[in-house]
Amino acid sequence: MFPETGTASLAAAPAATAVFTAVLTEGPLSRVTLARRLGLSSAAVTKAARPLIDMGYLYELAATERTSAGAGRPASPLAVQADREFFVGVKITADELIGVVCDLCADVRATARRPLSDPSVEAVLTELGRLVDGLLDGPGDYRSRTRRLGLAVSGDVDRTTGQVRYSPFLHWRNVPLSQQAARTTGLTVTVENDVKALTAAEHWFGEGVGAESFALVTVGTGIGCGLVVNGRLVSGSHGVAGEIGHIAVDASGPDCHCGGRGCVEAIAGTEAIVRQARDRSGRPELTIDDAVALARAGDERVGAVFARAGSAIGSGIAAVANLVGPARIVVSGEGLAAYDLFEAHIRAGFERQAFGAAVDCPLSIRPLPFEEWARGAAAVSIQSLVVA
Repeated sequence: MFPETGTASLAAAPAATAVFTAVLTEGPLSRVTLARRLGLSSAAVTKAARPLIDMGYLYELAATERTSAGAGRPASPLAVQADREFFVGVKITADELIGVVCDLCADVRATARRPLSDPSVEAVLTELGRLVDGLLDGPGDYRSRTRRLGLAVSGDVDRTTGQVRYSPFLHWRNVPLSQQAARTTGLTVTVENDVKALTAAEHWFGEGVGAESFALVTVGTGIGCGLVVNGRLVSGSHGVAGEIGHIAVDASGPDCHCGGRGCVEAIAGTEAIVRQARDRSGRPELTIDDAVALARAGDERVGAVFARAGSAIGSGIAAVANLVGPARIVVSGEGLAAYDLFEAHIRAGFERQAFGAAVDCPLSIRPLPFEEWARGAAAVSIQSLVVA
């Protein structure tokens, strides 16, 4: 929904929503290209674009192409005015807040982090307020052009109500986070599951642009998956679609915190890897960094832990490919800092379990820092401006 200027919201003007979304995610685009892509007349595109230009959200580039062969007047592509508005995005972990300021094209303009010594809701809100103030009142004069905040949280999140129903790593249940964060910051708040937020960023501003279907799998403390099908992010009737971390891949495997057994997350989540590495090495004080160092140094016992984890992840990804048939799959997350220990085993597990032509699905494996997750939260906030 566009700003409080007296003009109709984009939600009430489908053509304007379509035009702006296309330019935002795939632009700059000429009116002729927009008309062809959206199935609108050139006049309808011009009518939809005019108020967006007047409000400063779109502008015309210098004429660079002709509308057709032999046409006399070159086209003037439409582009997004990136600094028309800014958005704060924050990724909430159990021990840290990671924040960014993004422009309207989801390009990061500023970053900040604040440690959390206490993951209680009250403590997190206090630190959130300080983080947001620091970002908006620092260099850049962002506060005057920032109205929205996106929050990315692990677990079961109801984006519609802004409630965190259950976050196992934060130990939160039924927290009305959007309401509380709005009171703390004075901003309009959107709350989304962290994996879905990262998927939204990839869908609109990353590898998923233009793909009717793709999947993003995250490896780290948990194992998550975001799905886009028919051009839309899939949440499912209960908001927990894509939980591949709780697909059972080993009936004799370890117990999972979800109550299941042999889940991908129980084998390949960070805590699971540390626990197995401690058992294999006989070193109860081992950290994940220690485990990575030992595996890279050639410790076969610890190396086998990462191999098993990679194979489990690959099997989970294959289940997604078999069920959904995405055009591409991106594997990311902070756990892929050790991607050299995972990658071959992820690919082998995927190829072993993928059925038929699903094995041909391109698999892109790339680690992303937490700032990218915060950018995902900002991207969700951008979406809420456009399509609310």
